[in-house]
Amino acid sequence: MEIEFTTVLDEGARQFIINSVDNHNIAATGQAAFHPVNLLLRAETSEILGGLIGYVWGKWLQVQYLWVAEAIRGHGHATALMDRAEAYAAERGCIAATLDTHSFQALPFYQKRGYAVVGTLEDYPPGHAKYFLRKSLGAA
Repeated sequence: MEIEFTTVLDEGARQFIINSVDNHNIAATGQAAFHPVNLLLRAETSEILGGLIGYVWGKWLQVQYLWVAEAIRGHGHATALMDRAEAYAAERGCIAATLDTHSFQALPFYQKRGYAVVGTLEDYPPGHAKYFLRKSLGAA
């Protein structure tokens, strides 16, 4: 056997690895329900001005990416996207949500929403920190 390094991974190999991990996780936990959470914030011109990407699995919402164009920040759009994702997760019986953010990103925003830091990696990247957060969604 050999280990191959590649900077470009073909979609078939990528999906094989993802499916293999997913199948292991399902077998280990019995949790097979998976729901993508993809929300887009669009202008009247259909231009994408923001969005949220994540998923629901194992009774948790995982927020992977949240972004709003700088020109329209501070007008409640990120809050609306998070509210929508959390409501979707709660409808599917989620008990909590998780995400991560860096010190130069949106930690105060998430803390105002009730997210608590449960772990920190200092100097990631150097001079900054990466925070891991969670929030109870209060579902049964």
